[in-house]
Amino acid sequence: MTGTSDTAPGMERLDLTQLGAMLRERRGKLSLRQAAAEAGVSFSTFTRIEAGAQPDLTSFTLLCAWLGVSPGQFFMSTALREVAPIDEAIAHLASDPRLEPDAASKIAEMLRSMYDVLAKAPVQRQVVACHLRAASMLRPGVPERLNSLLGEMHSKLAARVSAGEL
Repeated sequence: MTGTSDTAPGMERLDLTQLGAMLRERRGKLSLRQAAAEAGVSFSTFTRIEAGAQPDLTSFTLLCAWLGVSPGQFFMSTALREVAPIDEAIAHLASDPRLEPDAASKIAEMLRSMYDVLAKAPVQRQVVACHLRAASMLRPGVPERLNSLLGEMHSKLAARVSAGEL
């Protein structure tokens, strides 16, 4: 398994840094008390949220209205954890109500050992290899431009290979 987060698929997190920055910018020269009164939240709530604290739903919606922005703009998708196919299959077995936990565990153990024996590591194939022997004879700047173009071609070809198109 690879990945960077253990959050549930589709979860999003609130970007508190952006919210705090927008509050400070919108507040401008207003005092914290004046801005809080305009937004319809308490002074302490405004202060905490501007400093990066997690707001309650009511305060969050009031502050978004005061900022004149959609609440959705502050939500960012979290990195989803990639689940290996064998782990997904084992999770299905574990949730099968027809199997006792011990039986599901035994099947999972057998599947994992078979998978470990039979699964092969993905093969990394080199897509493009090029050497410009005459680079010293080309006009100034041409080798760099060629390198850039060939690099782009390599990236696009590698992406197509990864996608199974080539």
